[in-house]
Amino acid sequence: MSSRALVENLLATADIHINGERPWDIQLHRDDVLDRALAYGNLGLGEAYMQGHWDCESLDQMFARLLRAKVSEQVNPRKLAFYALKNRFINFQSKSRAWEVGQKHYDIGNDLYQAMLDKRMVYTCGFWTQASDLKTAQEHKLELTCRKLKLKPGMRILDIGCGWGSFMQYAAEHYGVECTGVTISKEQVALGEERCKDLPVEFILKDYRDLPALFADKPFDAIVSLGMFEHVGPKNHKQYMQIANQLLQQDGLFLLHTIGRNRANTAPDPWINKYIFPNGELPAIRHVGEAAEGLFVVEDLHNFGASYDKTLMAWHDNFAQAWPELRKNPKYTEEFNRMWRYYLLSCAGAFRARDIQLWQWVLSKQGVEGHYERPALN
Repeated sequence: MSSRALVENLLATADIHINGERPWDIQLHRDDVLDRALAYGNLGLGEAYMQGHWDCESLDQMFARLLRAKVSEQVNPRKLAFYALKNRFINFQSKSRAWEVGQKHYDIGNDLYQAMLDKRMVYTCGFWTQASDLKTAQEHKLELTCRKLKLKPGMRILDIGCGWGSFMQYAAEHYGVECTGVTISKEQVALGEERCKDLPVEFILKDYRDLPALFADKPFDAIVSLGMFEHVGPKNHKQYMQIANQLLQQDGLFLLHTIGRNRANTAPDPWINKYIFPNGELPAIRHVGEAAEGLFVVEDLHNFGASYDKTLMAWHDNFAQAWPELRKNPKYTEEFNRMWRYYLLSCAGAFRARDIQLWQWVLSKQGVEGHYERPALN
């Protein structure tokens, strides 16, 4: 069977046609795209899209259909066996590699993120249950997070992976707390300090593994980590939890907000790893549970992964509207535009298909006395 016939049969299971007329159909500009996809999976498909070798009017719909139909499970990319093997044995999230994702992703340019994100610059999933726009969804997420941590005036909060300080800014303004945030992005520190200059908020440019040397003798009342655990990696999950346990007051709460995968024994997506989040790896439920075992009691586990679809689509809309201005900067090439669209829309499709999840874990060191009750927004 030819490559085209094989791919056509696979796509048919997801009701996707080659050169069809519907928004989710693939428009081929070069025939070798199919061979690259079969040989390299999403890495080959994504690189061919970046190079303009194929198009799709609605990438998000296409990926949602592909993943819902589990088409990827029927393809065994022959060129990626060594990649999967390396990932199994090498610690790609070691301390020496920790800064790479900051340099290659978070330091791309604050102008890009200011254009794409909401005004608070929240680069994690919003909470859309009672929201109809990105601004409200992100404020609801921040408020819900504060309530889950039971914040009170005067508390000291540690934010591991603090980004541009969106959570710290919100918590300091609305709950009267003091916040310390750690990040491996120089650009986030520079802009974050400017945005939070009149608040009791401190930014630290460090790897999370450096925190015990700074704060071992002065633990925090609560710890939050929004969208950072994806960069920790399975070989470091236990150490991460040990550090959080060490830095948390005995009666404090730790909220871990992370994207997660449905199955533990799968390799990271090679295209995402190469172009978007180097050395990242999504945890599975098992990974978090095993890492927390003996250190924390799981008080609450909240999955609102469907909200990430809407968040990513809103980011894409903002990015598309800003592109005519962004493209005036020589570093934002047409290939970058296609890469960034592929990133946002393929991820939106993955969340829509429920192929990946978004979890908020609330953890305590010895169990909340009585019981822990998840707060509501109303």
